[in-house]
Amino acid sequence: MVCLAQVGDNAVGAPGAAGATGDDANSRSVSPLVACHECGQFYHMCALAPGKTAKCGRCGSVLYRAKSNSIERALTFALAALVLIVLSNTFPFMTFKVEGREEVNTLFSGVKSLHAQGFWWLAALVFGTSILFPLFKNLATLYVLLPLRFGRRLPGAVKIFRIVEAMGPWAMMEVYLLGVFVAYVNLIDLGQLELGVAVYSFATLIVVMVAGDAALDPREVWTRFGATAAGAVVPSRNDPTVLVCHACAQVNKVTRKKRGMHARCSRCGSALHFRKTDSLARTTALCVTAAVFYIPANVFPVMTVISFGKGEPDTILSGVKELIHAGLWPLAVLVFFASIAVPMLKLFGLSFLIIMVHRGSTWRLRDRTLLFRIIEGIGRWSMIDIFMISILVGLVKLGQVATIEPGLGANSFAAVVVITMIASMNFDPRIMWDMAERRDDDQRQES
Repeated sequence: MVCLAQVGDNAVGAPGAAGATGDDANSRSVSPLVACHECGQFYHMCALAPGKTAKCGRCGSVLYRAKSNSIERALTFALAALVLIVLSNTFPFMTFKVEGREEVNTLFSGVKSLHAQGFWWLAALVFGTSILFPLFKNLATLYVLLPLRFGRRLPGAVKIFRIVEAMGPWAMMEVYLLGVFVAYVNLIDLGQLELGVAVYSFATLIVVMVAGDAALDPREVWTRFGATAAGAVVPSRNDPTVLVCHACAQVNKVTRKKRGMHARCSRCGSALHFRKTDSLARTTALCVTAAVFYIPANVFPVMTVISFGKGEPDTILSGVKELIHAGLWPLAVLVFFASIAVPMLKLFGLSFLIIMVHRGSTWRLRDRTLLFRIIEGIGRWSMIDIFMISILVGLVKLGQVATIEPGLGANSFAAVVVITMIASMNFDPRIMWDMAERRDDDQRQES
């Protein structure tokens, strides 16, 4: 049996049978089960003091955290965020003045300008990640948490919370704020720029929503929807009759008959799979597609700045060079890292992980799992350039005095960001541990 044993500020996997005797062993035998989403190891959960964290002793992934008054605190932040969302989307965002002319924009102005110039794909992406998804996430969180606070559950709450959890990486307000900063630096040499009320509301909104995410314990919400499965014996990681739900982390015991009929999670209704379906094939295909788009993304211009009838197209790399020539080294490093280094890291990193899985390598499995964790976490930050372009296009449209137009490279670069994010979501890190374990078993049988 494997249980969780608390050590310092963390709880790490430890052999439970050796240290568990009497009542302690019995209490552990009926405690809920939890599975590591990165290596597939099962554990019996244990109660943690508030602020403590349970980590997998095999790969180091966070299993769960103990948070006090989780739903109440998250609900407070969600209500405050709703007010700030209204302010951010109704008041002026920025005002650009040059040669006696001025242009006032809102958060939605960049979306309208991109669509008007035929870049509907960019317009939809910016609208979704900076306005629609954060708004839906906030309203859906209120829809789920407010009734739960009073012991009730509204129709469809389980399905809606499942969507909220999946939508997390696509709500990119903090990335948008960095795009605002980059756009501001690019514009200060062209004219006078004033920040509106919406900018400060938007910045505050990001802090509030991040605090809300940190306060909320999804495990508590799912537990109120339905109890977490318990088991007297911790199952094997490769037991095909024990399937972990990718949406709510429920451990489901299914029969072979049900597995052949597309088994569903007993708590949230999601389709159950032993591992993500065709993980390697899908990830490989998406990486190849992203690599193809990466070429035009760096060759074609992402935007053109026209001032008094003159202007030259800018690629991603030329934009970095201009920041360096202007002496803005920190900003140049930020843009280079987010727009050039991160996409390359994701493509090479995922390719490396795929190759190692095909080889059945057991080399540095824990470090490779950490690499995947980094790839999964940093991908969204490449959207800085796309957000910057949308802000500049929506703000600088003063005819012959000053105009900024998006370029074809922006479409390709946005495709690279989205496709690599989907690729990392399709990769299942548990197969690295499965293949390595299979290779060890084969070597033991041969010897």
